[in-house]
Amino acid sequence: MHPWERDALLVRKSLEEKPPLYNLLIELACTRTADEFLGARKAFQCLYSESVEEFVAVKVQGFQRRLLVALVSTYRYEGMRIDEAAVKLECQKLARAIKTDQRNEIENDDQVLRILTTRSRHHLKTIHKCYKEDYDSNLEEDVDYIQILRDTVNCLCAPPIYFSKILDTAMSICPAEQEMEALTRVIVTRTDVDMKDIAAEFDRKYGAPLIERIEAAALGNYRDFLVALVKRGMAN
Repeated sequence: MHPWERDALLVRKSLEEKPPLYNLLIELACTRTADEFLGARKAFQCLYSESVEEFVAVKVQGFQRRLLVALVSTYRYEGMRIDEAAVKLECQKLARAIKTDQRNEIENDDQVLRILTTRSRHHLKTIHKCYKEDYDSNLEEDVDYIQILRDTVNCLCAPPIYFSKILDTAMSICPAEQEMEALTRVIVTRTDVDMKDIAAEFDRKYGAPLIERIEAAALGNYRDFLVALVKRGMAN
C-alpha cells in the first residue's frame, strides 16, 4: 500500500473510532511533510469522494473543529528561514494566552490558532525553545490541561516526545488492539525519519532501551520485524 493511501485510511479511522482519535489525526497532519500530507489528502478524495476538510468539519464540533480543520488544510513552508522578531512576538502571545489558565480564553484566541496552524515547523521549534528560555517552562506542559493542544505542540515541536509516549502506552501491560496498532504504525512510519531520536527520548524518559521493551512486549515474527526496523532506524 502506498504511504498516501495508508495515511488516508488512518485519517478516516481517526474520527470513526469511538471515542475519536484526535491525536492520530494531529499526528498525521503535523508530523508528515507538507507534500506527504497533501498526497494523503488527494488519496482521501479518490477513496471517499470528499475532502479531508469536509470530513473533519462534519465529524467534529467547537474548538476541536476549528483547530483540526485548520491543521489538515495547511501547506506549511518547509524551509529553514525564520523571522526572529516574529518568533519573539509570537512566543509572548502564546505565553499571555496560556498563563491565563482559562481554557475558554486560549481556545477562543485566534492568534494561538494562527500560530500553530500556519507557521513552519522550524519556526515553531524556535518558538518552543524561546518559550523555555524566557519562561523556564515547556510549552507542551503549560497547555497540558487541553490535550488536543498538547498533542499539537508535541507533534509540531517535539515529535520524539509524542512518539515515545505512544510507544510506552502501546507496550503497557495487556495493551488493547488499538495500542498494538499504534506500536506498528509508529515504528513503520518513523523508521527512516527520526527513529534514533525517538529511541533516545524513550530511553531517557522511561529508563529502558526501546528494543528491550519491544522484545518483552511482542512475540515471534512480529517482534523480530519491529526490532529489525528499529535497529535500521537507529543506524541511519
